[in-house]
Amino acid sequence: MKLRIGILSTASIVPRLIGAVRAAEAAALPGEGCTVSAIASRNPENARQKALLWDIPKAFGSYEELIESKEADIIYIATINSEHYHYAKLALEAGRHVLCEKPFTLNPSQAEELFSLARQKGLFLMEMQKVVFLPVVQKLKNLIREGAFGRITMADFSSSFDAGYNGWFFDAAKGRGPLYGNACYSLELMQYLLDCYTAEWTGLCTRSRTGVEDQFSIIIRMENDTLYTNKTSIRAETIHTGYIYGEKGYIELPDYWKARKAVLHYKDREPEILEEPCEYELMYEVIHAEQCIRQGLVESPVMTEEMTVRALEVLTAMHRLWNPASL
Repeated sequence: MKLRIGILSTASIVPRLIGAVRAAEAAALPGEGCTVSAIASRNPENARQKALLWDIPKAFGSYEELIESKEADIIYIATINSEHYHYAKLALEAGRHVLCEKPFTLNPSQAEELFSLARQKGLFLMEMQKVVFLPVVQKLKNLIREGAFGRITMADFSSSFDAGYNGWFFDAAKGRGPLYGNACYSLELMQYLLDCYTAEWTGLCTRSRTGVEDQFSIIIRMENDTLYTNKTSIRAETIHTGYIYGEKGYIELPDYWKARKAVLHYKDREPEILEEPCEYELMYEVIHAEQCIRQGLVESPVMTEEMTVRALEVLTAMHRLWNPASL
């Protein structure tokens, strides 16, 4: 029996999610997979229009109405960042599994509360962090574990985006800025690849007219002493690439947050290219979540509670460093 997904919000990520769910559904065994059964918006007409446009059976004019309905087994939360905690809690209390867009919440205590509630209810809960499920990243993890690049000692990630993208992003109360939206990719990628967490961090930023950072550079020391930087800007166009350096060579990861390929640079031979083309990079996390739910799990063995909470600890600490008045 297919698992039904109800989506909260008609945000820009939603069409990509729908495509990913349908791609995963097409590849599933008969009677398995997931299907998008409902969508909700605070504007009833917008919900109806998007449901018609995206061929979704049910439309709801409020998030609460969809959550309380019997039209979804899973609630996918694609709302603005500040609302993740509230609607994840409502959905869990209503007996629904929850998949929540990154950043999972705005602080670690909220995340811990939600994971505790999910365990009490026997429901699956996961931060939808696509980067750790990408096939290229899976292959890189195996190569790193096998010692193909020796010990990883440093890494560097850069990204940039159009300031007009999701205006609420630059509202400190709603989005909390590019730090929360972008740094989590490299944070959770490094946690996953190196099987350890951050030990120390610092950074600097410049600010937009709203007071939220419009550029930042952070540097992190991992528990295994790997050092890495993350640089994000809306003022300049960066190279959108991650570099992971080891004793025996380095990895070049273009568009690291949605990577379809990696270039492997070894000291003793020509570079190799790993390629894993796909139309919808979100499909791998959807497939993983479905498998976990069918197995009766309440937590992903890959995108764990600790992965989410430890990343949020860093984001929260950096935000407070730059915004001491918020303490």
